[in-house]
Amino acid sequence: MTTPTAVRTSRDLVTAVGPDALTFLQGQLSQDLTKLAPGEATWSFLLQPQGKVDAWLRVHRAGHEEFRLDVDTGFGAAVVARLERFKLRTKCDLTLAEAVPVIAVRGAMVEGGLSCGWPGLGGVDLIGVDADEIPPGVDEADAAWLESARIQAGVPHMGVELTEATIPAEVGQWIIDLSVSFTKGCFTGQELVARIDSRGGNVPRRLRAVVAEQPLAAGAPVVVDGSEVGRVTSVAGPVGLAYVQRKVEPPAEGEVDGTPVAVRELPLG
Repeated sequence: MTTPTAVRTSRDLVTAVGPDALTFLQGQLSQDLTKLAPGEATWSFLLQPQGKVDAWLRVHRAGHEEFRLDVDTGFGAAVVARLERFKLRTKCDLTLAEAVPVIAVRGAMVEGGLSCGWPGLGGVDLIGVDADEIPPGVDEADAAWLESARIQAGVPHMGVELTEATIPAEVGQWIIDLSVSFTKGCFTGQELVARIDSRGGNVPRRLRAVVAEQPLAAGAPVVVDGSEVGRVTSVAGPVGLAYVQRKVEPPAEGEVDGTPVAVRELPLG
């Protein structure tokens, strides 16, 4: 995946505008938005009060009082609904644009894009008005290529690896480093995230790669030493993602539907 590659895709876009937008979002999101200058962006979690995931999104400060939050397509409405529940007497208007065009560039940094944040595979996303033409010198691929790249990088997808039952640290330390500030002060869901971090990131399960020699099926159990230790969440042919119990230390051997698999750390090289 060293060749710069672009894929036409989409993301939902939530715009927050108003004099209270910064203070409101600062109390709801896990990143420190006060450090963002106009034009800058960062990744962040939107958490339940109990600390589990409502959404993982990117925050782009478009102006002094305007922020744009982009999230996996199909989950923008849930982000708006979640924020509205906590927006009491706050001067901050939320609007939603669904399935906004995106050109996802991987393996290259091009002008005008927002960092994708994918471990082991740099790149940017060109969103909305910027998602017009494939940048020069970049090959174009299809959605299956992007899904394979996502899985090999170990990047979670909303509704699949990220649900209302997910603890952020289960994805991996990289996503905590990318998306959470431990110095900003209070935000919704902070207690669980901070407690797990203080204990060295110990969680009951972790996101791992499962690699076989033939195609795998999403939803199939991962079995190690005769016991089910997790289930496959996403697949791209013979490579999949699965949350695997902490007791299984990669590299490990197991099986999925009778097919031998290697349980490996992410990202895959």
